[in-house]
Amino acid sequence: MTRPDPSPPPAADPMYAAMAVAAFAIVTLAGTRSSDTGQHILRVQQYVQALVQRLKEHPRFAAALTESYCRVLFQSALLHDMGTIGIPDRILLKPAALTPAEYEIIKSHTTLARDAIEQAELTLGYQAPLLQTVKELAYSHHEKWDGSGYPQGLSEENIPLSARLMAIADVYDALISERVYRAGLPHDQAVGIIFQGRASHFDPDMVDVFIEIQDEFRAIALRFADTGQDMQRKMAYMANAIAEEVQL
Repeated sequence: MTRPDPSPPPAADPMYAAMAVAAFAIVTLAGTRSSDTGQHILRVQQYVQALVQRLKEHPRFAAALTESYCRVLFQSALLHDMGTIGIPDRILLKPAALTPAEYEIIKSHTTLARDAIEQAELTLGYQAPLLQTVKELAYSHHEKWDGSGYPQGLSEENIPLSARLMAIADVYDALISERVYRAGLPHDQAVGIIFQGRASHFDPDMVDVFIEIQDEFRAIALRFADTGQDMQRKMAYMANAIAEEVQL
């Protein structure tokens, strides 16, 4: 599996460097459990970067997307699904439809991540902008523009900028990715679904930029595509999850 470069830029401060190493360690740990949190993490990080580079030219976003914030955002994107580490394998890897109760447990990965970071901040007595961005991404990337998402039901610009970016990246990747129970959708079909979510699921201006740079998304998906080995590992984890559920 392709790994991100954990080395921070030479000009990075010590806190950024430490967080970069921590992010890399968590990604490596998550990647041993499921390919969904391996190559998927790298793809969405690159999707977010592609969106940001174009949105920096947009009058609505230019002021917020400073170089320092973009650097923080790029590193934080690795950790958007860190809360899934706390979800039982029998639910996270279940190769069939989830029950309503199981779906509520899956949704709790957003809160698990936020709570873990806040507890660490409290214990260590330290807060940093990078940690705030990680919290925003991990907690709010399932919110929707029209307020129908979770966990808080936030709407429009009440949803953090970072989470609005991640929403497009995360959904696109979920649509094109192969699952044991279905094939991944073609790129064009995934793009159509994202467009249908304009101003309902997603920030409309971000969707417009996504449409403009969709070929970059396609290229990223090919560059960081799941391998046959990834799928074999995923199926092995799912087999173990089924065995665990049978034993319960």
